[in-house]
Amino acid sequence: MTLFHNDQPLPPALRGAVVALGNFDGFHRGHQAVVGRAVARARDEGRPAIVATFDPHPARFFRAEGAHFRLTTLQQRARLFAAAGADATLVLRFDAALAALGPEQFVAEQLVGRFGATAVVTGEDFTFGKARAGTAPMLALLGAPYGMAAETVPAVTDATGVISSSRIRAALIAGDCGTATALLTRPFAIEGTVVHGDQRGRELGYPTANMELGDYLRPRYGIYAVRARLADGRILEGVANLGVRPSFDPPKELLEPYFFDFSGDLYGQTIEVQLVDFLRPEAKFDGLDALKAQMATDCENARQILIATPSP
Repeated sequence: MTLFHNDQPLPPALRGAVVALGNFDGFHRGHQAVVGRAVARARDEGRPAIVATFDPHPARFFRAEGAHFRLTTLQQRARLFAAAGADATLVLRFDAALAALGPEQFVAEQLVGRFGATAVVTGEDFTFGKARAGTAPMLALLGAPYGMAAETVPAVTDATGVISSSRIRAALIAGDCGTATALLTRPFAIEGTVVHGDQRGRELGYPTANMELGDYLRPRYGIYAVRARLADGRILEGVANLGVRPSFDPPKELLEPYFFDFSGDLYGQTIEVQLVDFLRPEAKFDGLDALKAQMATDCENARQILIATPSP
């Protein structure tokens, strides 16, 4: 996947593209519909397909101290866009300068002037420009003088309502992995570098690959059945504690997956861990023997869940 930032020159081969424009955090079913339409249009017209995403998320720019809410990293999104057929990811750095552009300036200077977009595809609720003054219908009006077309894709719904990142976040906070997976079309996954821990898991006979949570949304603290993809493409299965480990002091927030039937050194490697199912909340145990017994039960429960839940 080719990834560019808006302060870099766009290669000539990518000018004249059909651009899917939005935040696309999570890249759920609704986002997939927008990108899918852009890719289909690009193929019909013999043009490149680009997905333009904002980083940081505008909500983070305006509320820097707010709670963590991200569902995907930029790198995860780029891989998902590529799998959906996009030729490149364009990262729009959301800073004070971009936030100050009015809708007309954004279209003229960015979409047309800098990137040479011939068509833009968005969701019907997309807003842009200073104070979110620009709407999806305005894109067609503002782009017409430059020969830039625009179209919107209706919201995707299910039996509950519109599929949205907010619904996915609510499901994860509740520990409802099934709903999150259905809306995303894949399990929610945390990607990070394996760091050194305090060796508690190794002492208990369950060595873990410790990962910090970074800017990700904090799902419900507890024990999860997980799958992980290593840098070399191997898939591992296991069980993970996500939280602050109440049986140990001092509390430290980590994702700590233990992988079945695996021995190897993962320190310093970047891995992606999928939360397949929630097993139980975190708990404090009376002694290490009780904790080890529960860990054995958790491993068996996770094995059975993973057997019944094929990898997509």
